[in-house]
Amino acid sequence: MNATHSCTAELPYEFLPRLKGLYIATELLISVLAVIGNLLVCLAVTRNKKLRTVTNYFLVSLAVSDILVGLVAIPCAVLTDLGRPRHNLPLCLVLVSVLMVLTQSSILSLLAVAAERYMAILLPFQYQRMMSPRNAQLALLVTWGVGAITGTVPLMDWKRQPADSDYCIFTCVVDMSFMVYFNFFCCLLVPLVAMIIIYAHIFLTVRRQLRRIAVARGAGEDGRAGACGSSETGTEDTGCSSAGGREGAGGREGAGGEPDLGDVRQLEEKKTKAEVRSGPESLIDTETSTVSTKSGFRFPSAGFGSAPADPRPGESSVAKSNARTSQELRKATSLFLVLFLFIVCWLPIHLINCILLLCPNCNVPMWLTLAAILLSHANSALNPILYAYRMRSFRHTLTGMWRGMRKAGPKHQ
Repeated sequence: MNATHSCTAELPYEFLPRLKGLYIATELLISVLAVIGNLLVCLAVTRNKKLRTVTNYFLVSLAVSDILVGLVAIPCAVLTDLGRPRHNLPLCLVLVSVLMVLTQSSILSLLAVAAERYMAILLPFQYQRMMSPRNAQLALLVTWGVGAITGTVPLMDWKRQPADSDYCIFTCVVDMSFMVYFNFFCCLLVPLVAMIIIYAHIFLTVRRQLRRIAVARGAGEDGRAGACGSSETGTEDTGCSSAGGREGAGGREGAGGEPDLGDVRQLEEKKTKAEVRSGPESLIDTETSTVSTKSGFRFPSAGFGSAPADPRPGESSVAKSNARTSQELRKATSLFLVLFLFIVCWLPIHLINCILLLCPNCNVPMWLTLAAILLSHANSALNPILYAYRMRSFRHTLTGMWRGMRKAGPKHQ
């Protein structure tokens, strides 16, 4: 990059005081919003036991990274954009590396969330074995460890800054070839492509299963309609029930013709064991399969995280599976939106870095560079809004906390 004059003589945008003041004010606002919003996310997980899941632990890791962006990284970015500190290369490199460490930790936390969702939805039995609390903690340590190593690489390059440089400027102390080829292509694009592939596989599999559920439901309704049609001719003793119309355990069988529940349990256990041995069976496959008895009883086979088989009158196992599948799809969609938001916020600044490296003579307006920096930092403040808007459990917990604070306010007064 041809920036020697800017590095050694004067600050590139020292002549734009209004732009500089607007930039600093916006950075401070983003910092406050990021800290408050992500603290609420962490507090919601600590207050609501139902939110203490492996998925949310990784989201808390992402929230902690965003809190540190607001508390540490944004002030460091403001200082370096002002050319501070002057004549202190080690401290300058530390300030520059902080934001990259937090960025890497964020992207690796998102990758861990995607991998966890893949196993929970498509590999439920392997999930039970591998995603223990201890393994989740180990994964968190790995994400932060790898993020720290890859983010502090500029600290190892002590000779990048010109010897007569007066200002701590990012483009002077960090080689653009490192930012493009290593930080962008290897550390950002590779995890992003992997996550997109994971979520695409999840969505396609769930969509396929929803279609199967719809076909199964239609076939069941047609069968019941055909069987009940025979009762209109006078045979009303076993017509509907033999076709699966008795979906609850409380019909006429409860009075006398109750089936042998031991046989039902044996069939269910055999079904579950067969599914465990099958390997990559999906959670949706496990939950949509049913166990049928001679008397027409139907029990949903027990998948991971599902309640024990408790047939109720008028409640179809297919409907239960459809509802749970839709819930899993909605959760995966919300997490994919978090990833999409990360891409939208961080891609512009990396594209500018590519322009600075591949086209040294191209003039990138300073206002455009500052806007891209602000957008990347704004990602830390937008994530909590997405949680509250898309994820019902977070939304209800945060709403309850707000109502509790409003009720407690008048009492203290």
